[in-house]
Amino acid sequence: MLNQTSVSEFLLLGITDIQEPEPFLFVVFLIIYLANVAGNGAILTVVISDPRLHSPMYFFLGNLSCLDICYSTVTLPKLLENFLSTYRTISFWGCIIQLHFFHFLGSTESLLLAVMAFDRFVAICKPLHYTVIMNQQFCTQMAATVWSIAFFHALLHSIMTSRLDFCRSNQIHHFFCDIKPLLDLACGNTELNQWLLSIVTGTIAMSPFFLTLLSYFYIIVYLFFKTHSWRMLHKTLSTCASHFMVVILFFVPVLFTYTRPASGSSLDQDRIIAIMYSVVTPVLNPLIYTLRNKEVKSALSRAIRKRL
Repeated sequence: MLNQTSVSEFLLLGITDIQEPEPFLFVVFLIIYLANVAGNGAILTVVISDPRLHSPMYFFLGNLSCLDICYSTVTLPKLLENFLSTYRTISFWGCIIQLHFFHFLGSTESLLLAVMAFDRFVAICKPLHYTVIMNQQFCTQMAATVWSIAFFHALLHSIMTSRLDFCRSNQIHHFFCDIKPLLDLACGNTELNQWLLSIVTGTIAMSPFFLTLLSYFYIIVYLFFKTHSWRMLHKTLSTCASHFMVVILFFVPVLFTYTRPASGSSLDQDRIIAIMYSVVTPVLNPLIYTLRNKEVKSALSRAIRKRL
């Protein structure tokens, strides 16, 4: 069945719905985007180049940094372009492609954060078996599985959304093409799309979050009964603090957006929340990891000294 939509392009209303150039917001978001690329690019570079960081923990951190650069690149360049223009359109297939990569990379990040929590669980609770369990082949397989699952999850949404008829309006009340605002423009039965968004995307978002919390629960219980010392418990958990902060910053806005019923959803709220997990969180991740991780800070210092 071919797509019978009468819409050939969409109008992205942006963050404020003001159809005039907004140079101040352009400067703000340009600085955020450049900081994101520079910060995550620096972490990715040292993880690849420094032999001391060739371990499972930093392998997954490198994946996360690469993801954060790509994740923001899906939405921010188009947003920056629209800040300086009154002609804020995106083609129909350009919109579907943006939707696909946004959900592909977002789903990958949610699954990857759960894998990183599992890595910390094995490192702390099974230290003698860590190198055997988290060997290079297993880590590569987990990363490939995460990327593959996320790709096909996004592909499902892309195909189902592209088959809808859009005949009400072409104005998207968002700064990028997402499923919810597109479903509001569809004229026809969208129950299957709504179901996929609630069940499939909800599962992709909630399962890694609860698995992460479960990993930290077992870590806390294991350390408490092994050490019987709150001081040792605090010292060990401080090594996981960076990852846990990233988990909270990413998952809370995502769960709030994609697990709410459509009837209780506010497009203005969705836009603000989307800025949190697609713009703010990626730029904060390298800052969190460098401030809380001595090995990353040392590797960055060595890289800077070598350049100078």
